[in-house]
Amino acid sequence: MSEHETLINLVERHDRDHGVREVRIELPFGVIAGKWWGPDNVRPILCLHGWQDNAGTFDTLIPLLPKHMSFLAIDLPGHGYSSRIPHGLSYQSMSVLSLLLAVMAEYGWKKVSLLGHSMGSVLYYVFAAIFPDKVDLLISLDAIKPQIYPVEFIIGRLIDATEQFMVADLRNQEKSEPPCYTYEEMIDRLHKATFKSISPETCPYLLHRNIKRSAKFPEKYYFTRDSRLKHFSGPPFSREVNLDLANRLNMPFLFIKATRSSYFEDKKYYDEVVEILKTNNPYFELYMVEGTHHVHLTNPERVAPIITKFLSKYWSKDEDVASKL
Repeated sequence: MSEHETLINLVERHDRDHGVREVRIELPFGVIAGKWWGPDNVRPILCLHGWQDNAGTFDTLIPLLPKHMSFLAIDLPGHGYSSRIPHGLSYQSMSVLSLLLAVMAEYGWKKVSLLGHSMGSVLYYVFAAIFPDKVDLLISLDAIKPQIYPVEFIIGRLIDATEQFMVADLRNQEKSEPPCYTYEEMIDRLHKATFKSISPETCPYLLHRNIKRSAKFPEKYYFTRDSRLKHFSGPPFSREVNLDLANRLNMPFLFIKATRSSYFEDKKYYDEVVEILKTNNPYFELYMVEGTHHVHLTNPERVAPIITKFLSKYWSKDEDVASKL
């Protein structure tokens, strides 16, 4: 057995050892895929990954969290095993709001508990602020809100992203196979593309749901995520909107920031939101941990105790869940 096949089997064995079940949620545009951890009869904490990542980002963290709780990590459209959106359309951040409501409706949840990383945290910030009565707790990893950028950056980004999106969309329609690499090259590319945030040892957990064997070169693989995602933009909110959203976040809220990770914006915008949360939300908690942007994946032992302590205070089993759980 080759080294890459051993690594692939490692991820599959990891899922079997932890009783992970693949989930498929049928929606009008296609399927939302996910990984369910824990008891079937407990409403899970809904986990949402970062930009161009997938549900595998939580593979090393969830096994360290309480076993009597459940977790459902989903792949957003175009990521992991979930369906892509139709040709000719671009990915829009705010469409995730209706997607989350659809997942809640699928299982009959009146409330939802949220755990997000990076882009997932940003989208959860918006969702929880818009629907605070639907969210009973929120955990964010290394990103807290939509970033604020200079006007000239936003305009330039829109011009470039729109043009590049058209190129990516045409490539999708041609159904040609993307560039392919050996598994070892895949690990190296992912490691370097994240500025070494993801360690080579943990790259397989993300690659597992993000690659496919080449039909042309059987010893090589290609990335399966939708290349249109490269030209995705987050919520284009103003500073004022971000502040108003912060004032609406009244649920238990845990934010864990990595020490060796960027704020992705001028830190003053981050600081003022954190100050509002500290002042107005008695259930807001902020922790700093040593590590990179993917510290929850590469060093989950630094993050898990903080999350476990938070959940021990604010999580309770939902007795009013749909029978289909």
